[in-house]
Amino acid sequence: MFNCNKLIWIPSLVCSAAYAGQTKTRPNILVFIADDLGTNEIGCYGGENLQTPNIDRLAKEGIQLTNNFCSMAVSVPIRASLYTGLYPQHHGSFRNHKPVTRGLRSVVHYLSDLGYRVGRTGKDHPVRQLKVFPFEKIPGFAVNCTASHPPVSTPDGIREFMSRDGSEPFCLFVCSINTHAPWDSGDASEFDPAKVHLPPNCVDNAVTRRMFCDYLAEIRVLDNEVGMTLRVLQETGQLDNTLVIFLGEQGPKMPFGKWTCYRYGQHSAFLARYPAKIKAGTTSDALVQYEDILPTLIDFAGGAPVDTLDGRSILPVLYGKKKAETRKWAYGIHNNVPEGPPYPIRSIQDKRYRLIMNLTPDVPYSEKHMMVNNPDDMWGSWLITAKTDEHASWLIDKFVHRPPLELYDHETDPWELNNLAEMPDQASRVAEMKQALLEWMEQMGDNGIKDEE
Repeated sequence: MFNCNKLIWIPSLVCSAAYAGQTKTRPNILVFIADDLGTNEIGCYGGENLQTPNIDRLAKEGIQLTNNFCSMAVSVPIRASLYTGLYPQHHGSFRNHKPVTRGLRSVVHYLSDLGYRVGRTGKDHPVRQLKVFPFEKIPGFAVNCTASHPPVSTPDGIREFMSRDGSEPFCLFVCSINTHAPWDSGDASEFDPAKVHLPPNCVDNAVTRRMFCDYLAEIRVLDNEVGMTLRVLQETGQLDNTLVIFLGEQGPKMPFGKWTCYRYGQHSAFLARYPAKIKAGTTSDALVQYEDILPTLIDFAGGAPVDTLDGRSILPVLYGKKKAETRKWAYGIHNNVPEGPPYPIRSIQDKRYRLIMNLTPDVPYSEKHMMVNNPDDMWGSWLITAKTDEHASWLIDKFVHRPPLELYDHETDPWELNNLAEMPDQASRVAEMKQALLEWMEQMGDNGIKDEE
C-alpha cells in the first residue's frame, strides 16, 4: 500500500551516489510533450491526413511504443503523474487544476540529486506549486495553451540551456501547447476539408471537416517544433548523447477523446531515440502508463529504483529486452469536475480489451468546454445533423447516455463502437477485469465517489 509520508520525506541524496565519479559525457534527457494530440494522426501511427516527418524520424531512428496510455485524459493530472510517477489518486490532482499534495517530490528533485540540470519550456502545468515542481523556466515556447494565435516558438532559450555548463547533463521538458484548442495557430489552407479522413467516431458534416482541418494545421506546427528542437540538439552536438522521448499526452477536444476513459482519449504516442542503446526502427507493444516514465528517467540517469512510486522503469523495454514488461493492466480515471457535473468513470485494459465502469450511468454525461450548442462548433453541428441522420443520433446517444459497463475489443474494434459487456461469451472476462479494477481502486484509496466538493 502506498505511503505518502515515505514519499514526502525521502532524503535529497537518496540517489546521489549513483552518479559519483562519472565523466562529463553522461547522457542528457529531452522529453517533448504535445498537448491534446490524437495519436492516430501521426504518420508512424497510421495517420492518413498529413505527413509528420520530424516526429516520424524518432520512430525511424528509435523505438515506437504502441500501448502507452494516460491514466487520466486531462492535462494537469496526467502531467502531475508524468512528473511524480504517481497515479492521480496518490498525487492528489485527481481532477483538472486540482493541486497535488504538498511536499511531494518530482522529477526535478530526483534528477537534480543525480546531477542533472532540469528545465522546462512552454506549457507550465501543473502551476503555482514551485516547491513540488521547481523547474528552471526556459523561454521560447508559448505557455498559455488556450491563447488565440499564440506566438511562434523560438529556439534560443533551449539552445542556451543545452549549451550551458558541459560538466552537468541536462533534462529538458519541451511542452508544446499544440494541439490544444483553439485551433488557430496553423495554416488550415494546406488541407482540403472534402478529402480529410475523419475518425470513425465522428459525425461527418461540413463543420466537423472544417474544424478538423484547423486541428490538423496545429499538428503541422507541432511537427515543425519537434524538427526545430532536434536541429538545436544537432547544432549543439548533443543529439546522439541525448535520450529523446516524444509523448502525445491525451486525445483531442472531441467527443470520445479528452475528458473520457475511451481509447481515443487515453492512448498516447511514445517514441524514444538514443542510438547507443535503442535499436532504430523497432516497436514494442508493452503496456505502459505515464507513471512509468519518471522511474524510467531515474533508471536512465543511474539512480536506484524508488519503491514509493506507482510506476516502474521501462528502460529494458526501450532497450529491446522482450521479457522486460512490467504491466498486466493499464488503468484510467475521470471525475469530470470542474469540466461539468460529476461523472465518475474508471477503466482497466490489457493489450487487447478495455473495460470501462461508469459509476453514475443514470446521469447523462456533460462537458462544458466541448458540448456547446453552437451550430458553428463541432458538437452543435452534430446535434443538427442528428435530426436527420440515424448514425449521428446513435453516436450522440452513445456519448451522452452510458451503461454501467463497457467492454471493447481493440483488435476488432479500435474505435470502440461495439460494446461487448453484455455478451455471454465475455462474461468471465468482464468479471476478471472488473475485479482487478476494484482491487486497484482499493489500493488507491478510491471509493468511487463522484468527487470532493
